[in-house]
Amino acid sequence: MRHIYHLVPASTWNAVGTGPYRAESLATEGFVHCSNLDQVARVANLFFAHQAELLALCIDTERLGHPIRDEEADAGERFPHVYGPIAREAIVAVLLLERDAAGRWIFDDPLV
Repeated sequence: MRHIYHLVPASTWNAVGTGPYRAESLATEGFVHCSNLDQVARVANLFFAHQAELLALCIDTERLGHPIRDEEADAGERFPHVYGPIAREAIVAVLLLERDAAGRWIFDDPLV
């Protein structure tokens, strides 16, 4: 079973309804940006450094029901992209990221 992670500010997650999760990028780019475990902290610090609270949706790829593609980003690194909304049953955990003493996001998935 493969887990991937979608980062979302806590305020955004708390405002969504109970149906399938649709990130803004699904409408604007056609997919939901996700990360592999070893990419989460780096992505969090690049794109969400100023967020007060940040969550990682832990997604079981076998429960998605939509295509997932590992695609190359600008630097040649591959990231998982989900081509459809994320079903609630595919989200197996909602994990709060923490900060280190320097204020940088750190992430360890307790499910791994």
